[in-house]
Amino acid sequence: MDDDTLLAQQLAYYRAGADEYDRPYVQYPKLRRLLTAVDDLPVTGDVLELACGTGQWTPLLAARARSVTAVDAAPEALAVARRRTTGSDVRFVEADLFAWRPPRRYDTVFFAFWLSHVPPRRLPAFWDFVADALAPGGRAVFVDDGPAGAAYEDVLAGAPVPAAVRRLDDGSRHRIVKVFHDARTLTADLSARGWSARIRTVAGHYIGVAEPQEAGPPAPQPHPCPWP
Repeated sequence: MDDDTLLAQQLAYYRAGADEYDRPYVQYPKLRRLLTAVDDLPVTGDVLELACGTGQWTPLLAARARSVTAVDAAPEALAVARRRTTGSDVRFVEADLFAWRPPRRYDTVFFAFWLSHVPPRRLPAFWDFVADALAPGGRAVFVDDGPAGAAYEDVLAGAPVPAAVRRLDDGSRHRIVKVFHDARTLTADLSARGWSARIRTVAGHYIGVAEPQEAGPPAPQPHPCPWP
């Protein structure tokens, strides 16, 4: 199965399952605790949230940001996010993140549980997209499942693109992209792409902050940040 076919199935899953998406945040206390990580992360200024889904993170970002632009391809999920989020400083955009380009640059680009849904062949273009969306001195901030998350997924062995099968209440089965990045390997990969990254593991998840580094002298200076 190629990337396009798998991504189409992935979108179909999130559209059909928008009303069920929030269930894990009720079932798993560690996910609810993970939401509080935003308080310690360098989320500032104008924020671009990629794959906002049903908006679990959007109000938390809005509380720290000057503005939030939240993007997702599933209109059903965006409808839930709009109901959850109030305030004129939040703007929702329905768009395919593999085709959309932001009209401006942002101080923070945030994505939670999205990197694992990006096919490996598309990762270089994805990180280029994030770098282009960041204003000078801006940061990417991200949260996702580490390798421990595989225990909670029906992983497809031997698939050409890392994938898993998820089921909805109506019995339907949907394939999604699911890549379980290891924090150390992801840090090394970002460094090789010219990023400075700090990624830590929290209860089987990873939380990362990354900055694209400018080429040539003078060397970029570390940005003051209370987050280790």
